[in-house]
Amino acid sequence: MTIPSIDVHSHALPQAYLDALTELGVNSVEEDGFPMPAWSEEAHLRFMEETGQEFCILSISTPHIHRGDDAVAARLARAVNDELAAVCRRHPDRLGFATTLPVPAVQASIEEARRGFDELGALGVKLPSNGAGVYLGDPKLEPLMAFLDERAAVVTIHPSLPSAVPQGIFTAGPAPLFEYIADTTRAVLNLMAYGVIDRYPHIRWVVPHAGSFVPSVAHRLTGISQILVPAGLMEPINVMDNLRSLYWDLAGDARPVMLEGLMHIADPAHLLYGSDTPYTPVPITARNKEGLASDPLIAPIAQTVFHDNAARLYGLA
Repeated sequence: MTIPSIDVHSHALPQAYLDALTELGVNSVEEDGFPMPAWSEEAHLRFMEETGQEFCILSISTPHIHRGDDAVAARLARAVNDELAAVCRRHPDRLGFATTLPVPAVQASIEEARRGFDELGALGVKLPSNGAGVYLGDPKLEPLMAFLDERAAVVTIHPSLPSAVPQGIFTAGPAPLFEYIADTTRAVLNLMAYGVIDRYPHIRWVVPHAGSFVPSVAHRLTGISQILVPAGLMEPINVMDNLRSLYWDLAGDARPVMLEGLMHIADPAHLLYGSDTPYTPVPITARNKEGLASDPLIAPIAQTVFHDNAARLYGLA
């Protein structure tokens, strides 16, 4: 059985991105300890047919393309986005994309986001949890946040490898196991702690991988904030209100533990389906999708999770 769905977390590896990694001298296997999958436009469309994806929102995964030179990152982002837009123009009823931005190059990121929305037809933007060590929530990114708020942008967070990873332990190898979800969590906590979510309420943030570790630390942050705020060490925030405003994709192995934790903090109208293809092979994607659809926490709201929430968020008919 296939379940019709809108897939908000699926990746493309266009030639422009592969060329960018080559130019930057980045070996993704060495950096992330995880094999880079093959991808093609045709294979992605076959995947959609096999697994019942009505529509996919494509984005670039990791490694991130900013390696210290703003101008180079801006040029590479432009090439990647041009190719993604061309793919989506060939299949407008099946594919959309999120613009890659060359953060932390703020002005270049604003210009590329504007171009993505106004010229390329992007449905949102993708931001790494950290770009060259600058995390979401950093004051350096305030002008970009203001622009994205003005445009009421859908902003997908994607994990990126932190600049410092302990070596010689297993989690230093396959980054998706721990470092990715830890870095997503760092970014979300930073956004909350620095008041970005409150200050820019029109940005629609999408947090990947069933919230990463956020559900596990949400109530701990509430408790700690009640100590730090009176001591003048933290600005007042309503942690749970912040969390309820966020959107959450269910890519990866959300069941059973991560999903249960997420349901304690998330608005069910903000849950979104994601496959994480092609990094997750098709058979595992199909298994995960069936499992989600039959899970007692999702089954009663399956139509909204697999389709309606994403259609409303992205303005899809």
